[in-house]
Amino acid sequence: MKVSDVFRFKSRDIRALHLTWIAFFISFYVWFNMAPLASSMLRSVDWLTAEDLKLFAIANVALTIPARIIVGMALDRFGPRRVFSILMVVMAIPALAFAFGDTREQLFVSRLVLSSIGASFVVGIHMVALWFKPRDIGFAEGLYAGWGNFGSAAAAMTLPTIALTLFGGDDGWRWAIAISGLVMAAYGVFYWFALSDGPNPESHRKPRKAAALEVSTWSDLVLLVLFTVPMVGILAILVWRTQNLGYLDTMTASFVYAAIIVVILYQIVQVLRVNVPILRKGVPADDRYPFKSVAALNTTYFANFGAELAVVSMLPLFFEQTWGLNAAVAGVIAASFAFVNLFARPMGGLVSDRFGNRKFVMLSYMLGIAVGFGLMGLMNSSWPLVIAIAITIFCSFFVQGAEGATFGIIPSIKRRVTGQISGMAGAYGNVGAVFYLFVFTMVTPSQFFLIIAAGALISWVVCLMWLKEPEGGFGDEYVISSVDEAIALEARRRREAEAELALVFAGSQKVDVVEKGEGLTVTARFGSLDDLRSALARLSARGPAITAPAE
Repeated sequence: MKVSDVFRFKSRDIRALHLTWIAFFISFYVWFNMAPLASSMLRSVDWLTAEDLKLFAIANVALTIPARIIVGMALDRFGPRRVFSILMVVMAIPALAFAFGDTREQLFVSRLVLSSIGASFVVGIHMVALWFKPRDIGFAEGLYAGWGNFGSAAAAMTLPTIALTLFGGDDGWRWAIAISGLVMAAYGVFYWFALSDGPNPESHRKPRKAAALEVSTWSDLVLLVLFTVPMVGILAILVWRTQNLGYLDTMTASFVYAAIIVVILYQIVQVLRVNVPILRKGVPADDRYPFKSVAALNTTYFANFGAELAVVSMLPLFFEQTWGLNAAVAGVIAASFAFVNLFARPMGGLVSDRFGNRKFVMLSYMLGIAVGFGLMGLMNSSWPLVIAIAITIFCSFFVQGAEGATFGIIPSIKRRVTGQISGMAGAYGNVGAVFYLFVFTMVTPSQFFLIIAAGALISWVVCLMWLKEPEGGFGDEYVISSVDEAIALEARRRREAEAELALVFAGSQKVDVVEKGEGLTVTARFGSLDDLRSALARLSARGPAITAPAE
């Protein structure tokens, strides 16, 4: 795939790519619509404080973590088109609730729920993977994520103007946020009808079980359990912070801590229920994949996307206080960190596609992040501002490029569970954001940058030890195992059986085939007893001669 190919708008795959990054762009625009309006919010209401807004910033990335896991499972089952459309329409509700909330508790809860829109990222990743070949996937995913991520910068650049100029007054920020939510809902409806899940029905391959990620060995199962705990356990930090600010009393906080423990235990049980029978039965050699690669990419996304979300939240204030700039200038300089996304993230994917060694590219980017944040940790007011800006852009280039390289690898690890792997890695990006934002409350900006640099260096070591070059990562088609073929055959037979049932039960309002236990349950609903008798007569006339679906 060449860069010029992105202008082939009549091509179905390019059209799907553009429609999907626009959906992601709008989702990110709404996700980050609070930060640029924070000062307007503080001026318009007297019951909000700067500490409340810091808590809202953590809440803004908190539920993204479990939402990405749930959405990752849902899109493997229902497909990205349905999940993306429904997510955009449903998330407009908390956006409107935040826009017109009149207590800090309402704003906190609506922001917490709205953070689920961050799960939109993994949906688009899966949709793009369905439309593009392994040899092109890095660039396609990079362009999708890079232009989509730009939605956060676009929100920072446009929402204050919309609030002040288009609407004005004390409630201008409310209408600006509400409009962004309504636009997202409208695009969600459009997206439902605009494209399909891949070029043909066979593109979307479902896993046998969507409740948890499948693994190939007992040691991988232990590793999966260990990596499952932080994805929900990190929310305990938010609870602790919320309690300290007086939003929760001790008893309520205890209940929430207990709920977090229950959810973690439930997830572990689901992991065991899905994988123990599979591992006891034995995984065919051609269906195995290295979960250590998934674990390594979880750490890279923790260290790059997590760092990006955390740094974007503190960078304007860092420039303002260190070099004595006004808020507007500091904001424009800080926006350059997200602006680099437009080209750095697609370039990360393109380099991953073209270099012929995705692991080496990943290691190079992670080392660049460690060096970049290490230099930012040394910056102070004695440094020329232009040098500080250059280092910030240099660091951002590696951060965004590493994000592109991460998702240049993921679709090739295990095609059948791409949604779940994307969801897990994406969740770790938000685990990193919550962790780094929490750390930032206790250290200086210089110490904060050095801690992020150390995180990138640790991830580099993990990748060096665990990350494996994906099989068929540069091929024309994704690697299909014997289990994939069996699942595809099962799906074809199921569709044929459903077509046969539709003929047998002609006249029924609805026929459902649902898996229950070890068998299938068929449910047919008729408008009247006469319709049922007619169907039974046709069934009786066909008798035992009903032909079994062809294999």
